[in-house]
Amino acid sequence: MATDPTSGQPPPSAPASGLGPHCLGSRVVVRHTLPGTGPSGGPVLNDVLGVLEEWGATTLTVRREDGSSVVVDRSTVVAGKPVPPRPPVRLRVPVDVAERRAVDGWPPLERVDLGEWVLRASEGFSARANSALLVGEPGAAWPEAVARVRRFYDERALLARAQVVAGSEQEARLREEGWQPSPGYATTVSFLIGGVAGVRRALRGAPDVDVALDGRVTAQWLADDERAQRFLEPATRVLEGPEEVVFASVVEDGTVVAKGRASLSVRADVWAGVTDVHVAPSHRRGGLAGAVMQALLGWAAERGATAAYLQVRGDNDAALALYDRIGFVEHHRTWYLSP
Repeated sequence: MATDPTSGQPPPSAPASGLGPHCLGSRVVVRHTLPGTGPSGGPVLNDVLGVLEEWGATTLTVRREDGSSVVVDRSTVVAGKPVPPRPPVRLRVPVDVAERRAVDGWPPLERVDLGEWVLRASEGFSARANSALLVGEPGAAWPEAVARVRRFYDERALLARAQVVAGSEQEARLREEGWQPSPGYATTVSFLIGGVAGVRRALRGAPDVDVALDGRVTAQWLADDERAQRFLEPATRVLEGPEEVVFASVVEDGTVVAKGRASLSVRADVWAGVTDVHVAPSHRRGGLAGAVMQALLGWAAERGATAAYLQVRGDNDAALALYDRIGFVEHHRTWYLSP
């Protein structure tokens, strides 16, 4: 006869389930019977969800999210199995909420709301500031809404561009109508979220270098940014647009060799948006990106930020690996599509 691995005794009579001592420390769901009769005349069933803390000879103990513990007689267990860990709170934020945070951190020069959609124009500087964010409902029939998006950009002599969540209904419908990835955006953009405190802890080994912080963008900071140089005036206005924004620089011999930018989105809580982290090729693999990130998130933490986000091209494997190592997790991906 099989014996209980913990007690060495035969297990109590109970239906087979995926539970056992191997689940200790894991999140599980346990369905068991309670004394009494249910409305349909059968037994009363109860589900317990939490971390399996103890597997005894005749009982098991589950610690629920509220901290309370439930002891279940193993003979009453009907079914049970391990379940995936609950996603961190930040990853449970709806996609539209996260994307609107990003609009706060990269505000367009011109904004028109079409229902829940956001039409953005900034004289051509950046796809993000010159695209229609299609999350939520447009407040108009689909054909009219898409036509209005196209007119908005035609009237400004800009390429019509829509930012859509990968796998969304909006992406599917636009692709059915012939929209394709915008020029220069044959890949998705990954939206990453991390906790400010956790990322800062992961960056404690960053080199101790002088990182200058400035509330205004300077010519020195923009010197190596060809895109911004082509659209200098609108680029400066977009970069400096948030109410609270900072520009970090590591300068060597009068040249910025590493830099980054952070801005705040203040709503129910405070998020920091990190953009433009760049290290000159001659100074890479020396930890300067980490030093810049540490300085930016330190500035954000002083102002109450608890979460940080980044948007990274889906084909930038090196950047995605770096951010994964320091605690950022992918929340969702988006596409830029054009007719």
